[in-house]
Amino acid sequence: MRFRFLGDIEDLKKADSVLQKVNRDFNYKEASVDMALTAHCISEHQFMKADSLFQKAKQLGIKPYETHATSFDIDFELGKFTEARAALNSIQSPNDYGYYFRKSKIFHLDGQLDSAISCMLKAADLANSNSYLKAVALSNAADLNIHAGELKTAYDLYVQCIRMNAADFHSMMGIGWIALVRDNNDSLAEKIFQFDQSKYKLPDPLFKLQQMAETRGDTVLQMKYAKEFVQTATDALYGRMYNKYLLQLYTGVLQNPDLAEHLAKDELNNRATPQTYAWYVWALFSNNKKEEAYKFFQQYVSGKPLEGLELYWMGRMMEGLGKKYNAHEFYKAAYKNKYDLDPSMVKYIQEKLKD
Repeated sequence: MRFRFLGDIEDLKKADSVLQKVNRDFNYKEASVDMALTAHCISEHQFMKADSLFQKAKQLGIKPYETHATSFDIDFELGKFTEARAALNSIQSPNDYGYYFRKSKIFHLDGQLDSAISCMLKAADLANSNSYLKAVALSNAADLNIHAGELKTAYDLYVQCIRMNAADFHSMMGIGWIALVRDNNDSLAEKIFQFDQSKYKLPDPLFKLQQMAETRGDTVLQMKYAKEFVQTATDALYGRMYNKYLLQLYTGVLQNPDLAEHLAKDELNNRATPQTYAWYVWALFSNNKKEEAYKFFQQYVSGKPLEGLELYWMGRMMEGLGKKYNAHEFYKAAYKNKYDLDPSMVKYIQEKLKD
């Protein structure tokens, strides 16, 4: 719980150590310990390891709800969406927080943002007196409103979260992002992100600060924060938690396409989804392996659901391959989620859509 609030990865590792000792004391026969370790692995984006622990817990014996809910969590992350939907149907209930929280993810995957937001708000209502679960649902609803371009609603939801927990750094960063992309107030955004960095142990504020510096046009400051982020986020303790952000930097300001390709390929070994294949396609293209990139795109990405960043990357690839119509279509789709993108990406798309 302390890790969730303050973001010190060492706390999560200490919790792991305690659980491992409990596992030994119970001669590895206690399913609840494996379930707790499974949850930790999901937090660390170690999805294959999570699945292995989960299968062991099932053999030891867990309740049907735990089985279906955790099956959904793992299958969804591994891109097994048919299996995830089946697991979700097995816990369908009009009064269950976990059901609506997970149903929101499915609606988001399907591009039904209004329904996704509605389900997340329903989950918040069902949290009742559990302020932690309520805040998690409300902050997720705020994130979804940013996807939908409803930044005023997102802001109001983030404020609700901070009123419940003054140390909700995720919601603070959300407000800082709104200041940056809606209000064009990079100074206020910088103050918020720097405050978060001074209190929060995870490297997320550093990534936001490099985005702020890029928006300001301060390449020296952007490089400083990008390098600081990489130095922290590549610590082995974080596992694969920050691969997406690292890929963005390696194919952007840091210009290290070889490392980007290696990282994206490693992510495929962890979870092979349309999203992570899009990362690999972009890394290959950035590393001047254009034919190979397009081959993987056709086989694993074309026609699949993608987020704004991946749509932008596919647009850049199509543009680089001389496929202007395809690039234009990807840019149009990415622009619908423009507040998920770096302001520089939005500016680039706007210029291309004028053509």
